[in-house]
Amino acid sequence: MLHQYNTVKGFGENEINIERSRFITYVNRVETEEDAQEFIASIKKKHHDANHNCSAYMIGEQNMTQKANDDGEPSGTAGVPMLEVLKKRDLKDTVVVVTRYFGGIKLGAGGLIRAYGRATSEGLNATGIVERRLMRIMKSTIDYTWLGKVENEVRSSPYQLKDIHYLESVEVEVYVEEANTSAFTEWMTELTNGQAVITEGDVEYLESPLVTDS
Repeated sequence: MLHQYNTVKGFGENEINIERSRFITYVNRVETEEDAQEFIASIKKKHHDANHNCSAYMIGEQNMTQKANDDGEPSGTAGVPMLEVLKKRDLKDTVVVVTRYFGGIKLGAGGLIRAYGRATSEGLNATGIVERRLMRIMKSTIDYTWLGKVENEVRSSPYQLKDIHYLESVEVEVYVEEANTSAFTEWMTELTNGQAVITEGDVEYLESPLVTDS
């Protein structure tokens, strides 16, 4: 599992108009090539009357699966520039479909490359980009008398609170970088005067939105 990577927030769509042609961008997060193909097929079905439904996707930890499809546009003017945007953004597990309704004005090869690149980029911005960082879930079981102090300290610390379970005792779950688990354990032990029972939970990805001007 990668320690950190960027991908799209989820499903999103965006529309722009260039020289009277409509460019509708659809974006989604996918984990397999089959998922990407199913998504592309669903958009093609939705816009079966469109002139073109061009697509690109990049999947896998090492971006091993990369595909681009011009869907009838001149070779290299649609799918490839769409894929190049995904590469530039270094977005994993992402599929993009740009649907075009021709408006009567030909854009030329250069115009098409710019149009599909822009449609992809603006579609990604509208959808949102997230950073996924692999974290260890650290569980601290404490008496209810410690809850107020522990919760306040965690919220004001560099660590991020995941959840609080109100059981016979309170279980506080916190996202911690793998390299910082020992430091967290020491910090929580000191904070609670040794009254917390601290255990390591599973690892999972923590998602944080990224602001991009790309």
